[in-house]
Amino acid sequence: MKRSIIAQLSLLLLSTLCFGQHKKADTVFFDDFNGPKLDRSKWNVEITGTTVNDEQQAYVDSSAVLYFVHGKAAQGARNGALVIKTIYQPGYKSKENNKYDFISGRINSSKKVEFTYGTATARMKITSGAGLWPAFWALGEGNWPDCGEIDIMETVGDSSWISNALHGPNYFGNTPLVYRHHFPDHKIVDQWHTYSVDWTPEHLIFKTDGIITYTVTRPMVEKYGRWAFDDPKFLIFNFALGGGYPNAVNKFTTPYYGLSQATVDKIKAGKAIVLVDWVLVTKNK
Repeated sequence: MKRSIIAQLSLLLLSTLCFGQHKKADTVFFDDFNGPKLDRSKWNVEITGTTVNDEQQAYVDSSAVLYFVHGKAAQGARNGALVIKTIYQPGYKSKENNKYDFISGRINSSKKVEFTYGTATARMKITSGAGLWPAFWALGEGNWPDCGEIDIMETVGDSSWISNALHGPNYFGNTPLVYRHHFPDHKIVDQWHTYSVDWTPEHLIFKTDGIITYTVTRPMVEKYGRWAFDDPKFLIFNFALGGGYPNAVNKFTTPYYGLSQATVDKIKAGKAIVLVDWVLVTKNK
């Protein structure tokens, strides 16, 4: 009962802090990631089938890469946090008999938590390092890119910036609908930040720490293709390694495509993690 009361108070506080300007917002979904295990009624854990984007990791369903921390280990997340960790495990074989040298985690809320329009926000703390590619995003059901993709936060390891992007029919891959947000002085991706998107039938407004970073309108999208953002989307948190986007930024081809040796050393030392404090989805009444 005590935990339930605390959780309700925490939710009220988070809603007030994040959405003070929307005093009539309804909570659609909230997860405080306080453990002890991932809530499988809300989240699916993905297991690697076909690896895309020349990424170097296999996604596995394991407490080695997806687990909860509390206290000092939570690094400032009061009620604990979800950890997504990358691990160096040379020779790992997927069920398709493909070999990988790294394992990592990816979760989604497909068929469990989906929403159309509203505001999605997560509080995250991310290890930087050339080629570390975690993301917080939303995706529609069906074939990509027609289903529509909203990249609320992506980073490829440079501690000074994150990116926002949209993908859909005729605007995907190296999409023209992308913006690189540089943190203000003395702030880096390795610190706690909130990342969010306000989604309406006419626009998507991306924010970091409540500050608008990028606005995309329906006419901006329809300049390139069909607006793919009127149907339900589900949430995704993942931690990829290397691949096309990181390589396009850092140009590393060795020791792995899109990964620097310094980053590989950080992974081997067990220091490449993503912390997710909470995620919240609201809609205005």
